[in-house]
Amino acid sequence: MNPNEHQLQYPWGDTQPEPGVALEVAPGVKWIRMPLPFALDHINLWLLRDEIDGRQGWTIVDCGISRDEVRTLWEQVFAQELDGLPVLRVLVTHMHPDHVGLANWLCERWDVPLWMSMTDYMVAVLWSSRSTGSGPNGEAAVAHFARHGMTDPDAQEQIRERAGYYPNLVPAMPTRYTRMLHGDQVAIGGHDWRVIVGYGHAPEHVSLYSPDLNVVISGDMVLPRISTNVSVFAFEPDSDPLRLYLSSLDGYGDLPADALVLPSHGRPFKGLHERIAQQHQHHADRLAEVLQACVTPQSTMDIVPVLFKRKLDLHQMTFAMGEALAHLHTLYFEGKLTRKTDEDGIVRFTVR
Repeated sequence: MNPNEHQLQYPWGDTQPEPGVALEVAPGVKWIRMPLPFALDHINLWLLRDEIDGRQGWTIVDCGISRDEVRTLWEQVFAQELDGLPVLRVLVTHMHPDHVGLANWLCERWDVPLWMSMTDYMVAVLWSSRSTGSGPNGEAAVAHFARHGMTDPDAQEQIRERAGYYPNLVPAMPTRYTRMLHGDQVAIGGHDWRVIVGYGHAPEHVSLYSPDLNVVISGDMVLPRISTNVSVFAFEPDSDPLRLYLSSLDGYGDLPADALVLPSHGRPFKGLHERIAQQHQHHADRLAEVLQACVTPQSTMDIVPVLFKRKLDLHQMTFAMGEALAHLHTLYFEGKLTRKTDEDGIVRFTVR
C-alpha cells in the first residue's frame, strides 16, 4: 500500500470477489470483477437491483472486454448472482474497451437498452467499425507519436499493427441507446442516481451518485491506487485534457466526505475528497517536474522518463506518451512553455 492509500479507508480490506462471483457492497449493489489482459489486470463492474415499468431485475454498470472468457464469467454471474431475475438495462460509464466491449452482446443477450453519454456512444460506434479506419492506433497514431519523438521503427510498426485494437475488443455497438446528461437523475431500484459528467479521461465520462445509499460509482474518474490516465492522442492532437480532468473533479465537491466510492479499478473505498486532493497534488508535482525539465528543449519522448520511472511495454508506452504530452500541453496553454517543430520534424517544448 502506498502512502496515499493509507489516507483512505477500505471497508472490505483486501477482500475482493472472485471472477464470476458477486459481493454485496451496499443494499442492492453488487461488486463483480472481470479479467483484463493488461498490466492493469481487472475491471470492477456493478449490478444494481432495479425495477422498470413494474418489472423486477438488475441494471448492469459497465461490461468488460469482448473475450470468450469474460462472456463465460458473465453467464456464471447470470446463473448464480441475479436471484433468478433478468437484466433490465446496461449502463456504461464511458467508451474505453474494458467498459463498453461487451455492451452489444449484453444488450442482445437480454434484449435491453444501452444507456450512455452521447459523445462516448458515438465514438464507440465509430471506432468499433473496422471500415472507418478510426481509432487510437494505426497510421495516424504512428505519425502523431513520431512528431513527438517516438522514432523507433519497431515501436512504430507495432503501433501500426494495432490498428484493429479497438474493434477487436469492441466488435459492435447497439444501434440505439438512451442518452445521459450531466445533472440527470436516473431512477434505479427506487433510488435516484445523479449523473456527474467528467472530461479529460474520456470524451464525456459518466459517474453516478446515490444520496440514499451514499454511494458513488466513479468509473475511471476517481481511482484509489493509480492516477487516472489523461492523454493527448492523434484524433485530438491539440487538446488540453489535463485541464479538463482537474476541473471535472470539482463536480464531486458537494458529495459527502464519507461516501462509499466504487471505482472501476482497485477496491471500494471511503475518502473521496482526500483522494481528489491527492490527484490535484500529484499533477501539480508532475507539472513542476516537466516545467523544470523544459529549461532545455524537450520532446514528449524526452519527458516520458521524467514522469515514469519504471520500464514500460508498448501498450503502457503509448499511454505514457499521451500523458506526458497532456502535461506539456497544459503548461503550453497556460503560457509557461513555447513549442517549436525542429528540422527533424519533432515538436519540442521550452520554458518561455
